[in-house]
Amino acid sequence: MKKHLKVVAAIIENDQNEILCALRSPQMPQANMWEFPGGKVEQDEDLFSALKREIDEELGCKIEIAGLFNDNIHEYETFIINLISIKCRIVEGTPAPSEHSKLIWLKRENLSSLKWAPADIPAVKQVMAEK
Repeated sequence: MKKHLKVVAAIIENDQNEILCALRSPQMPQANMWEFPGGKVEQDEDLFSALKREIDEELGCKIEIAGLFNDNIHEYETFIINLISIKCRIVEGTPAPSEHSKLIWLKRENLSSLKWAPADIPAVKQVMAEK
């Protein structure tokens, strides 16, 4: 039986209407693919708390939650991921990559130029469809 992972991802937009994209490092699974930053939800942790903790750990900033955005289940070869994307904005700090190779801000219409991790694609498409 495959392992199930529950993961939260932050869709962070700045004042220029750009979305924060994070490049997975060569050491991570789905290496060198892009994703929305976030991470695993720990046992007994709610989605919003998990995302705030992960963004603090990964990017060194504090966020404010705007609301749930996309809920997707994706089956990889060795595990199944339930990826829950959450809209939020930065209220303190400037994102800096600690676990990722690189962070970039991109306009919605340019998101398709990146090679996204498969589980993130439905959320990417939904972001691109927004006006």
